[in-house]
Amino acid sequence: MIRRLLLIGFFIVFYTSGILAKQDAVNIYEAPRKLPVRTIYYEGGKKVFLSDYKGEFLIVVFWSKKCAVCIRELDDLNNFSNIVKDSGIRVIAISPASEWTDFLQTKAFLRRWKAPDLEVYLDEGGGLAADFGVHSTPHNVLINKKGEEIGRIRGGADWDDPEIIEYIYRIKAKHG
Repeated sequence: MIRRLLLIGFFIVFYTSGILAKQDAVNIYEAPRKLPVRTIYYEGGKKVFLSDYKGEFLIVVFWSKKCAVCIRELDDLNNFSNIVKDSGIRVIAISPASEWTDFLQTKAFLRRWKAPDLEVYLDEGGGLAADFGVHSTPHNVLINKKGEEIGRIRGGADWDDPEIIEYIYRIKAKHG
């Protein structure tokens, strides 16, 4: 009985979480915030900082392979990333390094969940997530071309929904 209730609860959270981003999980700040200075790692162990992407509008997606909502939205996020990449919006997905043995495992996981094109980075020790105050996933940080945090989208989203895409374009136009 307890197992059945947990399973029902899981599905309720899993299927309703995408609705939240459309309604009240978007927070655009009145004034931009400075970014934390913390190294993240790209394929081959390449060290980068978010400030390296100054001049680009970023959506930084903190996600985990242990998060059902994160996994559910990978395909949509991959589609979204491909749709917006030519409009000056770059999506980078950051996962805890502790969840993976190497980048090959990460890339295989993304291919399995229909997200082969996502630009993925690893957060060693969860330091960047902690610096941003991110304690749950998915959690999305919006960064303008000046390299400042302008807002967040907490929880999942239907990323390839035309309304969401248009909303992100408007945020970029106003705050980008």
